[in-house]
Amino acid sequence: MDHSAYMLQALEVSQQARPKCSPNPPVGCVIVQGGQVVATGYTQSPGHAHAEIDAMSKLTGSLEHCTLYVTLEPCSFHGRTPACALQLIERGVKKVYVAMVDPHVKNQGKGIALLRAAGVEVQVGLEQTEVSKYLRPYLLSV
Repeated sequence: MDHSAYMLQALEVSQQARPKCSPNPPVGCVIVQGGQVVATGYTQSPGHAHAEIDAMSKLTGSLEHCTLYVTLEPCSFHGRTPACALQLIERGVKKVYVAMVDPHVKNQGKGIALLRAAGVEVQVGLEQTEVSKYLRPYLLSV
């Protein structure tokens, strides 16, 4: 599997989120099964699906045989929408690649910790430099 190519595709998909996702960051997600992209998603307008949920909504059943590539750490808290990390766990996801940790004070690694505590394999930092160049202006650290 070309993990970098899938993450760069997630970055490309994320650009469809702007400007309607504001004030949320424009995040992209690609779901891969058996070496094939089976779904993509991006952050919708506030109060609607985040990238991971948008992508998962296009598939039915368990995602235990799928790998997710997401440009920003899945959220760990219930804001306008339920926590994405918990929804990934509920759908049976076993492997997630995250480009960068969310600097938002309510997240900051908590989404990754939730996933790992549930037995999900999480790799952080794939194409972080490229993704960070795009996402940094949209991220909140407070």
